[in-house]
Amino acid sequence: MGNFTFTQTEIPGVVVIEPRVFGDARGYFMETYKETDFAAAGIPGPFVQDNQSRSSRGVLRGLHFQKQHTQGKLVRVTLGEVYDVAVDCRPHSPTFGKWVGVTLSAENKKMFYIPEGFAHGFLVLSDVAEFCYKCTDLYDPTSEGGIPFDDPTVAVQWPDCGCEYQTSEKDRRHEPFAAQTFDFFEKW
Repeated sequence: MGNFTFTQTEIPGVVVIEPRVFGDARGYFMETYKETDFAAAGIPGPFVQDNQSRSSRGVLRGLHFQKQHTQGKLVRVTLGEVYDVAVDCRPHSPTFGKWVGVTLSAENKKMFYIPEGFAHGFLVLSDVAEFCYKCTDLYDPTSEGGIPFDDPTVAVQWPDCGCEYQTSEKDRRHEPFAAQTFDFFEKW
């Protein structure tokens, strides 16, 4: 479709997007979002909030979700490299509790769409990374939820980043996946 290649992952709705990059000796140009192309690929909008973070090697952010004001996220990396993960938290989904991951980098320019009803997180693999994401709903701090990055039920296979993982205190306090009901994701 147009200037994008959309590839469904093994979890329906979770999509890897590769933009068409136009480059020459001066540099490059690419579209990073086009509503009509994304809608035709089944990625709903509108996106109502953009966020950006900068993190150093070994920083592991996540796995996060919002219980209300749930967010679909379109994510990409503009500097460095991360391993990005989506975990299906939809109780009636045939892939409930399954995860999928992809390496995103400034070099490969891939994007990743994580629908509502999923937990999301990433690990920085480069010395520094800038991570950008568009969200389908506004962030609500009273609605935060999460899963431990090392949860044994989900068992994400995080890559070796060459150092110890750095997580926030808040992320270390998330309840295990098996102890949560995820009833707030019933509509998916």
